[in-house]
Amino acid sequence: MVKIRPMDDRVVIEVLEAEQTTAGGIVLPDSAQEKPQRGKVTAIGAGKLGKDGDRLPMTLKVGDEVMFGKYSGSDVEVDGHEFKIMRENEILLRFDR
Repeated sequence: MVKIRPMDDRVVIEVLEAEQTTAGGIVLPDSAQEKPQRGKVTAIGAGKLGKDGDRLPMTLKVGDEVMFGKYSGSDVEVDGHEFKIMRENEILLRFDR
């Protein structure tokens, strides 16, 4: 497995699968499924550089489940796994468990 190390305030997110069925149990064909917007953080950068040259701490951590915008970040495939790389400020919300 290739280890991915994002730079600065970027995060690597493993995209979770799109919903295959509706809440009512109807099976959706591939063409009707929405682009997935949830994922799990698999790597984080060191943080953004502040004006004074110090690194600002990241609020996300590895393992967090997050939601992001439909067209956010850059899509990357590594070893058959689909990832998104985006800046921390592009994350819309984090699910607390």
